[in-house]
Amino acid sequence: MIDLATYNTFLWIMGATAAVVFVALYFVEAGYGMLFDRRFGPPVPNRIGWVLMEAPVFVAMTALWWASDRTWEAAPLALFALFQTHYFQRSFIFPFLIRGKSKMPLGIMLMGATFNTLNALMQGCWIFYLAPADRYTAAWLYSPQFIIGTIVFIAGMAINLHSDYIIRHLRKEGDTRHYIPMGGMFRYVSSANYFGEFMEWVGFAIASWSWAGVIFAWWTFANLGPRSASLYRRYEKEFGNEFTSLKRKKIIPFIY
Repeated sequence: MIDLATYNTFLWIMGATAAVVFVALYFVEAGYGMLFDRRFGPPVPNRIGWVLMEAPVFVAMTALWWASDRTWEAAPLALFALFQTHYFQRSFIFPFLIRGKSKMPLGIMLMGATFNTLNALMQGCWIFYLAPADRYTAAWLYSPQFIIGTIVFIAGMAINLHSDYIIRHLRKEGDTRHYIPMGGMFRYVSSANYFGEFMEWVGFAIASWSWAGVIFAWWTFANLGPRSASLYRRYEKEFGNEFTSLKRKKIIPFIY
């Protein structure tokens, strides 16, 4: 298993790479979903693409958990459950709720799968192998960090799932037009689903109280913050005053 010094270098590289991605995505739109772009590779059916992109992190995290000496310790198991709840939904439920026959570029799928696998290593190595033995004891479950972080995580997941539900039901069968999402957290931001996901990983960072969790939350914003800005511009272009009059922020209510 990786030693702590190598792991810390890995964290620095991941954090710095996220900064590069954050800047780059303000100049090059990630071409999937509403922003689909064939420059990122040949199209893959969305359901297949989502499964192949998200499932690696679920499998890798499971393997790291099962192989560790902390498999049945309460606090590591609780953090594992939070993490895997999101990725089980994302890997094996969300793809089969997608409506229509939309596509995902192969390049986006491969980049997502690569990051997800690295993220499993980042979180799993810390929680199950490198965290001090007295860090995640049963008492951690009663700590302010774990309680607050879990509440934030669950709230974020609820927002994410509800926002995805709103997006899925914007169109009737066979309709290919775009619509402005309404209701829920879409009252405040144009990318409410992304806000919910960002909240989840901020919550996980608090619950684990780790640099690994912080860097994952930073990666989430580095990816979704610029994408929310791209989507905002697309809504402005497509809907004009109908959209801008709603006075929404992009991803964080009242802030950005």
